[in-house]
Amino acid sequence: MEKTDEIRIDKFLWSVRLFKTRSLATDACKKGWVLIKDTTVKPSRNVNLNEIISVKSEFIYRQFKVIQIVKNRVSAKLVENYILEVTPEEELFKLKLVKELDPFGKVNRERGTGRPTKKERRDLEDYFEE
Repeated sequence: MEKTDEIRIDKFLWSVRLFKTRSLATDACKKGWVLIKDTTVKPSRNVNLNEIISVKSEFIYRQFKVIQIVKNRVSAKLVENYILEVTPEEELFKLKLVKELDPFGKVNRERGTGRPTKKERRDLEDYFEE
């Protein structure tokens, strides 16, 4: 019989909307992208209150503190009742820098501005060739 305050980590990560599907959460655990106390965890590991869960997100590990255990998937508005993001500011700054400086040599354009014109493209190519 299952205790009422225990839940698998893969189900918890899916429930608090850190992953779109439970199978993606399971795969992340298997790939070593989910850490608790700097140790990789299996998808079947149970989550405890006040634990810090580190989840690899793009280029950094984001950290979340478990405030309350949840059994089923909750709406996005209620997620803050179950986890608290405690990622250090330095890590978030790294992520911001990486997003601004595209690693593929492209320039991030404002959303909705469309493709660059031929002149803009040539100007960008000239700028990055220097």
